[in-house]
Amino acid sequence: MSTFKWIASITLATTILPVLHAEPHRPGNAASLRFRVVQRSLMIVPVEINHTGPYDFLVDTGAQVTGVDPALAAELHLKIEGMTMLIGVGFRARPSFAHLDTLEAGSHAIANPLVVVQNIEHLQAADPRIRGILGGNFLRHFDLLIDYANGLLYLDETKLMQPEVKGKHIALVMPPHSEGGGLVTERLIISIHLSRIPGRPLLQLLDSGANVPFLFDSGKDMVGGFSVSAQIRDRGPDGAERVFAVLPPQDMQIGTLTLHQLSFVTPTVTRKDLPKVEEVDGLLPTALFRRVYISYADRFVILEPW
Repeated sequence: MSTFKWIASITLATTILPVLHAEPHRPGNAASLRFRVVQRSLMIVPVEINHTGPYDFLVDTGAQVTGVDPALAAELHLKIEGMTMLIGVGFRARPSFAHLDTLEAGSHAIANPLVVVQNIEHLQAADPRIRGILGGNFLRHFDLLIDYANGLLYLDETKLMQPEVKGKHIALVMPPHSEGGGLVTERLIISIHLSRIPGRPLLQLLDSGANVPFLFDSGKDMVGGFSVSAQIRDRGPDGAERVFAVLPPQDMQIGTLTLHQLSFVTPTVTRKDLPKVEEVDGLLPTALFRRVYISYADRFVILEPW
């Protein structure tokens, strides 16, 4: 069992800053949670664990499993059941895991979810109130609507919201050799085309826990060769400093939708120097879009541009 993280604190000037308005019509009368924003794009919502809290958690569609920080795990007296593997951009970790009695977000709750106990100091450096990560093993129980324009997250387990959300259905990709079943949540992967990498489609993980578009390895495919418009230094959750290159802006196409002049970030090390991140070419922040609708069960998303 593994999950992706983190490119924690890298932030580009192009990252979306949500603008809050009055609450709009609720599609399908779905219950909503108001979220606050950290690092210009990351969604923080209150959750309750074992009927205690609330605790501030990052909503992370790119994480397969929910995580709690060690201090919160100690406060909750979680019974550690073993160790697992956590894989991120440029690091590996082996966190412990446990099960909760209940995990609640707004009016929605699930019983007996698995959580990993992980270091999230990179997030807490930006906001010390963050205590954990709400990952795919919770989110997959619902259809999600992330409304950045109004700062609202809708969770729907009835499918009543789905007919009211208009837009092109973009199929989620099931890559070959993908893990399935068990405790692993199927990843939210979509196919994109980039103007500076015209030779092939790229598979991107649709990730609300990322705050910049990211490519794991792009140099060999770039038109005109690999070029860099800037560099960024960042410390990951293991404390090690790494250097990332900001690529020149390029257009991105997803089906019939085109986003113009996006700046992607990539590691300056080669792919062989990185822990293997299976089946995907990079990460695509959900905050690039005004609204994002995700159906885990029906395996499609709707992306509404700004």
